[in-house]
Amino acid sequence: MRILGIDPGSRITGYGVIDSDGVRSVYIGSGCIHVKANQMAEKLGIIFREVDRIVKEHQPEELSVEQVFMSRNAASALKLGHARGAAICAVVNHKLPVSEYSPRTIKQAIVGTGAADKAQVQHMVCRLLRLDDELQSDAADALAAALCHAHTIATLRRFPAGVFRRAR
Repeated sequence: MRILGIDPGSRITGYGVIDSDGVRSVYIGSGCIHVKANQMAEKLGIIFREVDRIVKEHQPEELSVEQVFMSRNAASALKLGHARGAAICAVVNHKLPVSEYSPRTIKQAIVGTGAADKAQVQHMVCRLLRLDDELQSDAADALAAALCHAHTIATLRRFPAGVFRRAR
């Protein structure tokens, strides 16, 4: 299964693409969408168009995206939510299923602790995908979301149908 992971942001949106059979995951590509615009509407348009281009180029079967977490700054969370929505809309436009995971769940799946820092996530993503080069933080987070989804799907497949419902 080909999975697109997205780490949304209003200034930098990371993306990562993997192929996974649930046991092994293979790196396909990753990068960052650098959003250089002043108005929020322009930023969202850039994110939408770039994610649409990535979907057309890599042909993923599913999307895994990080959920918005509420911190002390509500304005930042709102901007993050807008960026996330633009990316999700671009993917849904291609009729792909979307799965959402909390940052803590993604870190738990990749590093083994939900309190992992960015350096630990980057390191483990490189190890899991057998990458020699260091990844940019946002791309590593997007690949971590994709890996988390691959691990979740593999776990759910081990149980009889109907035992767990897959959230979409």
